Amino acid sequence: MSRAGLAATLFGMLLAFPAAAELYRDRSVPMVSVESLDLSRYLGRWFEIARFPNRFEKNCVGVTADYGMREDGKVSVVNTCRQGTLDGPVKAAEGRATVKAPGQLSVTFVPWLPFARGDYWVLYVDPDYSLAVVGAPKGTTGWILARSPQISQADRDRAEAVLRSNGYDTDKLIEVTQPLR
Repeated sequence: MSRAGLAATLFGMLLAFPAAAELYRDRSVPMVSVESLDLSRYLGRWFEIARFPNRFEKNCVGVTADYGMREDGKVSVVNTCRQGTLDGPVKAAEGRATVKAPGQLSVTFVPWLPFARGDYWVLYVDPDYSLAVVGAPKGTTGWILARSPQISQADRDRAEAVLRSNGYDTDKLIEVTQPLR
């Protein structure tokens, strides 16, 4: 196969992935991101408490997301997980995000493929920046994040209510195993 043919095939495969992804939200429900996000307070480590299943986090436990400010004004993103068990092999993905609007970022983990990016909307962050709910308008991804590996039932209920108000089917959330603290 020629280089052009191979490139066209790979391009087609990449475009097909989002179409094949399961939808977890009713897209007729308007999605609303936070009106104001203090990016300096949002930076740092977040533990993934729950997520909607996705192909890039298959068998991931102990998932963390680390956000930092880059010199170019963009946000560095490092997602880390353990494969299968909390002592399993580490898998990490490095990316970058650009702020598009308050509470709305565009994230890419493949910088040389400009079309391989995702919308990352912060739907809720509590006043002390210890709990956040994130989603994507397409409805193929969504997360409950916290600064600690476990959260209270009240925080979980609040996070799920935010997801439901943005059209998500929270029955499809999966728990993310985290180390006990």
